[in-house]
Amino acid sequence: MKAVEETRGVLDVRLACTALGLPRATWYRAQARLVRETPGSETQTRPRKASPRALTSAEQGCVLDLLHDPRFCDVAVPQVFATVLDEGSYICSQRTMYRILESRGEVRERRDQVSRPLFARPELLATGPNQVWSWDITKLKGPRKWTYFHLYVILDIFSRKVVGWMIAQRESALLAQRLIAETIAKEDIAPGQLTIHADRGSSMRSKDVAFLLADLGVTKTHSRPHVSNDNPYSEAQFKTLKYRPDFPERFGSIEDARSFCRRFFDWYNNEHRHSGIGMMTPANVHHGRAHQVRAQRALVLEAAWRRNPERFARQPIPPALPTAAWINPPPTTAVAL
Repeated sequence: MKAVEETRGVLDVRLACTALGLPRATWYRAQARLVRETPGSETQTRPRKASPRALTSAEQGCVLDLLHDPRFCDVAVPQVFATVLDEGSYICSQRTMYRILESRGEVRERRDQVSRPLFARPELLATGPNQVWSWDITKLKGPRKWTYFHLYVILDIFSRKVVGWMIAQRESALLAQRLIAETIAKEDIAPGQLTIHADRGSSMRSKDVAFLLADLGVTKTHSRPHVSNDNPYSEAQFKTLKYRPDFPERFGSIEDARSFCRRFFDWYNNEHRHSGIGMMTPANVHHGRAHQVRAQRALVLEAAWRRNPERFARQPIPPALPTAAWINPPPTTAVAL
């Protein structure tokens, strides 16, 4: 570059760059940068002459009104252009539409500009069994690729007991309706006693299930779209199921899947000590035996402390029992689970 500067007075830029094997664009960029970085220098710019093809301010306003129309507020510009053209109208080119949107900072994902309905954040509290149930459906892999069995599970969020489950070949609102009705009858639920929470799957939001719950006096709630944390108890229970050491990669048949789940849910309800309920089994909490079990644990710990008090920094006590189970507790609520 220095050599080009030195030869500028003798050779023109084209010949100098050709002699040095240097692209002329490189030299011009360097010159422009030098002008910008030189203290006190000002680049002389002439006002740009308006193009005779440019839209007037009123015409640009018409283009904006079109793009902001409810029909097109979440539609891509090429779609708008083609639709208006099919309707026998031409206002401007697609590039001009983009240019007008860009001048107002509106060139982004068009779907983000449409207003969506706000879904309420579900806040559910259970202070005892059979107050709030959570239910969901998960897939179990079948014997061949792309084959699945559907596992329906209803869970009491306070006791963590699985109060009802079913495996079927498909996901169906009628099957869900039957399972919910049988489980409510088995648990002897009175009208106005229970709230059932689910996500927003087709079976969960079906009219059949909604009419059944209304007839039985059961309140229903749903998670917000794409918010898995609104249904945490069912998600955690499915993880416990699928992370068991004996959970198979695939099930050979639907009877194979039912046999496995029968053993699993019996273990889960009657043997599994759950960390969220004071290391009690879900069945003990659900059926009111937890206080008796905790008192027995306290006697065992007290006897061990009396035999060897020097082994303990303080007198040991068993884990506390749950007093409440929340789905999305209010920010100011302190919950002891």
